[in-house]
Amino acid sequence: MKVFWIIGCLVVLAAQMVKGQEEATYAEKLGFPAGKKVVIFHVDDAGMSYESNEGTIKSIESGVATSCSIMMPCPWAASFVKHALQEPMDAGIHLTLTSEWKDYRWHPLSGKEAVPGLVDEEGALWPSVEEVIRNASPDEVEREIRAQIDRALDMGLKPTHLDSHMGTLFYHQPFLERYIKVGVDYGIPVMFPGGNNKLLMRSMNNNLIKQLKKEGSYKEGMELPKNPLADQAPEVGKQIWNSGLPVLDDLHTVSGNWKPDGEPGDEAWGDYKVAQFKSVLTQMEPGLMMIIVHSNGDRKVFDRISSSGGSRYADMLAMTDPDLQQFIEEEGIILTTWQEVMQRRKRAE
Repeated sequence: MKVFWIIGCLVVLAAQMVKGQEEATYAEKLGFPAGKKVVIFHVDDAGMSYESNEGTIKSIESGVATSCSIMMPCPWAASFVKHALQEPMDAGIHLTLTSEWKDYRWHPLSGKEAVPGLVDEEGALWPSVEEVIRNASPDEVEREIRAQIDRALDMGLKPTHLDSHMGTLFYHQPFLERYIKVGVDYGIPVMFPGGNNKLLMRSMNNNLIKQLKKEGSYKEGMELPKNPLADQAPEVGKQIWNSGLPVLDDLHTVSGNWKPDGEPGDEAWGDYKVAQFKSVLTQMEPGLMMIIVHSNGDRKVFDRISSSGGSRYADMLAMTDPDLQQFIEEEGIILTTWQEVMQRRKRAE
């Protein structure tokens, strides 16, 4: 009887251990304390313009931002790379397959002849994700993203990670496969959310509801179409982890949509974003999350490029706001970088 009791205890213990392993966050797998919220505040679009560079640098050197990624085909990319080499920071490559602004365009680094399916009638990259998917082949996509990584490497910068401008590489399965393949080949982490994805799914569902309302097909309480990411992300995350690269537990992407009612001044807009970031940090589950922002150091010139200048300037104000820094410290939130995450992945079993 005693033997059966011992066996029963061992079975229960083993089941608990397996359960614990299954529920372990990627942050815990990387060696961060259990139950902790670990965050990468990440500035997208470095290299797009002088203002983008200025905002990125301020957000990292004087604020809570810990990482950024560079758009290598853009005119101010080389300038940012030089700064990142002089003042080392966590800088990755914002793999760029679209050129979305009307009058401010950029072109594929591999050349039009090498990737004809990636360029529009102006010779620039396509303005939209849909056009890239419709016209470009996976081979062309891989050729171009390798060219962008190689430009950084040729300049002496070892990218800390890869991610995707406008999410283009996540909208088409063959493109996603090439994205992961290239990251593994270079040994560079690829940004991918393969954990609980609580806030990512919430934001995607909210966007879907807005789209359905716009089309007039939304009914209160209706069951939303299931997002394929909900099923695929955990398995893809495991594949990336097993290839030796780190994985995120969650991803927040929608701060660019935050704007208070009316016509807010710059300071009011920045304060509003601080409050929203606090809410996001409160709502997030324990684990490793990347929060994406787009910081500009000045909006006056950038407003000639895009109407997003105000939001981007507010992001910079929020990133450098002492109140947000104090909140992070008081809540015991751990800020990290892609470089640290990759170092931890190399040590993880």
